[in-house]
Amino acid sequence: MASFCISVAAAENNKDTLPKTFDFTSEERIYNWWESQGYFKPNFERGSDPFVISMPPPNVTGSLHMGHAMFVTLEDIMVRYHRMKGRPTLWLPGTDHAGIATQLVVEKMLAAEGIKRVELSRDEFTKRVWEWKEKYGGTITSQIKRLGASCDWTRERFTLDEQLSRAVVEAFIRLHEKGLIYQGSYMVNWSPNLQTAVSDLEVEYSEEPGTLYYIKYRVAGRSDFLTIATTRPETLFGDVALAVNPQDERYSQFIGMMAIVPMTYGRHVPIISDKYVDKEFGTGVLKISPGHDHNDYLLARKLGLPILNVMNKDGTLNEVAGLFRGLDRFEARKKLWSDLEETGLAVKKEPHTLRVPRSQRGGEVIEPLVSKQWFVTMEPLAEKALHAVEKGELTIMPERFEKIYNHWLSNIKDWCISRQLWWGHRIPVWYIVGKEEEYIVARNADEALEKAHQKYGKNVEIYQDPDVLDTWFSSALWPFSTLGWPDVSADDFKKFYPTTMLETGHDILFFWVARMVMMGIEFTGSVPFSHVYLHGLIRDSQHSYLGCPDKSFAEFQGRKMSKTLGNVIDPIDTIKEFGADALRFTISLGTAGQDLSLSIERLTANKAFTNKLWNAGKFILQNLPSQNDISRWEMLLAYKFDEEECLCKAPLPECWVVSKLHMLIDTVTASYDKYFFGDVGRETYDFFWSDFADWYIEASKARLYRSEYDSDAIIAQAVLLYIFENILKLLHPFMPFVTEELWQTRAIRNARAEYSVEPAKRISASIVANEEVIQYISKEKEVLALLSRLDLLNVHFTESPPGDANQSVHLVASEGLEAYLPLADMVDISAEVQRLSKRLSKMQSEYDGLVARLSSSKFVEKAPEDVVRGVQEKAAEAEEKINLTKNRLAFLRSTVMVTK
Repeated sequence: MASFCISVAAAENNKDTLPKTFDFTSEERIYNWWESQGYFKPNFERGSDPFVISMPPPNVTGSLHMGHAMFVTLEDIMVRYHRMKGRPTLWLPGTDHAGIATQLVVEKMLAAEGIKRVELSRDEFTKRVWEWKEKYGGTITSQIKRLGASCDWTRERFTLDEQLSRAVVEAFIRLHEKGLIYQGSYMVNWSPNLQTAVSDLEVEYSEEPGTLYYIKYRVAGRSDFLTIATTRPETLFGDVALAVNPQDERYSQFIGMMAIVPMTYGRHVPIISDKYVDKEFGTGVLKISPGHDHNDYLLARKLGLPILNVMNKDGTLNEVAGLFRGLDRFEARKKLWSDLEETGLAVKKEPHTLRVPRSQRGGEVIEPLVSKQWFVTMEPLAEKALHAVEKGELTIMPERFEKIYNHWLSNIKDWCISRQLWWGHRIPVWYIVGKEEEYIVARNADEALEKAHQKYGKNVEIYQDPDVLDTWFSSALWPFSTLGWPDVSADDFKKFYPTTMLETGHDILFFWVARMVMMGIEFTGSVPFSHVYLHGLIRDSQHSYLGCPDKSFAEFQGRKMSKTLGNVIDPIDTIKEFGADALRFTISLGTAGQDLSLSIERLTANKAFTNKLWNAGKFILQNLPSQNDISRWEMLLAYKFDEEECLCKAPLPECWVVSKLHMLIDTVTASYDKYFFGDVGRETYDFFWSDFADWYIEASKARLYRSEYDSDAIIAQAVLLYIFENILKLLHPFMPFVTEELWQTRAIRNARAEYSVEPAKRISASIVANEEVIQYISKEKEVLALLSRLDLLNVHFTESPPGDANQSVHLVASEGLEAYLPLADMVDISAEVQRLSKRLSKMQSEYDGLVARLSSSKFVEKAPEDVVRGVQEKAAEAEEKINLTKNRLAFLRSTVMVTK
């Protein structure tokens, strides 16, 4: 926290210096000032062990929802806490190109103009998508900022950036070279409307009313029939067998015989047995359609049965369906049942609850379909990711999710990475015209053509694979591609990789987190982060519809938020009503991995907490000594409650409440370090509200209202300031805006410390601001001089920099408020030059020693990798400190020259 806000200047007794309540509209002003001052960038001056976290990249098409609010709040708490501890801290933000979602948005936009995607060339379409992205893609970013996310936006990334695209191509090529990427025809989730395969994560299953159809299959050469029950009769054209359980006595006599598939002009299929068949479902006879069912597909591959596809990519039946060819799958179902009834092969149909797979994007029913796609062989990658947790290189919080992680990776399937879209990373594969079974993997078209010429001659023609890569493929590289990989010599990669923490929802533990772990180990040799923190989902607060006329979020409870249910809460609307701090504090009180119910009551209570904090600050400011009472201020500031001797001399109420504060600090620091943020919030809330606001502030009034020179009144003022300052520190990661506005920064005091100015020495200052700010701040000249140890007679207020600005320390206290401190007043410049020169010589010697070690081939080749990396980091840190010291020396020497 570093603003020079209104609370720096203490108010006269009984004078209101703050509004009645905290003004939420000031949050954007505060955030813009933070960002303009560069406070979100990592600072290596106070430490060398960085805390690094990569933001889960939200879809570029998206707008803020409560899931975003959850991860932003938790990650910002982590980042602000470690930044306040002095660690160099990097929170790297970015957005995902969201292949399917973005293409859908632009297609709808074009449709409104009367244009279909296929009417444009691929290049024309992607140009329109980029135009859309430039115009609307920043929405989610600006909304994340509104929550207070202290990201280093100068490092913001986009998964289709040139650098990240280069990383994607490199990753594909390296996996292919190792034989881990292959092309083949296998079962995928197919979206007929989108005309592409989709990932498991993009398929949502819903319980829906449906129908179970009972159909007769004649046993060949006999008068017997076997009746099957199916929810998708149109797939019978793709039947390759009927299966029964080997222990089902009803059908054992038919095993090994043939059955005739209805409506197929007498096509025969075998009747087989397999323990996979559930005797209790339907009739106990199962039709095997491996081209259109995941389980049937696995069974067919195990038994060596053929795969028969009856469906086109658009969801219509193909030539295998005979007279039903060209019909939509659902129209075919109706017509087929009608024909079965006419031929007497329809037995009955009955209501049945279905688990329907629907596209997360378009809502259509997903079709299991065998399709030629690109796949990654996952088993060898998964094995290394499993070992990372076993060896303690990766810690998952809460610990119970390790079992899920291990189960998924132990039963992993190959990953379909190709998508039939136009927006995304093109697969770096080129085919040979006339020899389509041949292909070339290359980094670009020129390289592909050169390889083709070498292998097939100069007259060969090539064309690129039309597919793009699954969005999750580029996301799997996110922790290191954003830092410069595959250039492992990039400064950010050397400084910040591996990262420290990955925070995200538990629902994408496998789809994103596990894949990042696998790819990180594969391409960098390191786990990409040492900790994974998984948050729960945010649910509404009610179990049933209460009929509220305004349709607010108070009407719902206990359900996952979704547009279908109509219970989605807009965080931006919530911020407008309750403030970002109240929303953040409410979200932060949950427990890792557990879902959180969000209610209007909790938000209202935490809005009240924000105002209670604000009013406590008002009370303390109102009861500070008079602005001209310098001697009283000096007595007040003389108390050092962090020293045992001072605390033991305090009266019992003050000793008790300060001791309680110290115990709180110890407790919440431990909770912060364990990532128990809910405990931090609750314990700080309880102390502030019960022990401080309701008890000590009330008790202090008896002391404060005595004679103003009473020693008990002075110590009460000192305790109020001490405790409130520490409460603001503890709460700042949770509630950054209100705590920033209340914080007494004392920027000039910080500058004194930096230049080792003697505490008793008074220095002059020029305060530069506009006329309005000067009118306000000049009234508090005495208090400002006291707090910052300024020479009262030489504090000047001006609207432009002083003439000796180039010989002064320049401080930007806040937006529109600056200070210039003459360096000659602060230090003996010649002595400081000598001190820094000696320090620089020592640092240079240490740096040269580190460089010498790194220049030794024996050390680099034989020392453990982590030892070498440690020396590299120390050398980089030393070099940075040397540059900073050189800059300060140059400044001091130039000052000496100007003075002479």
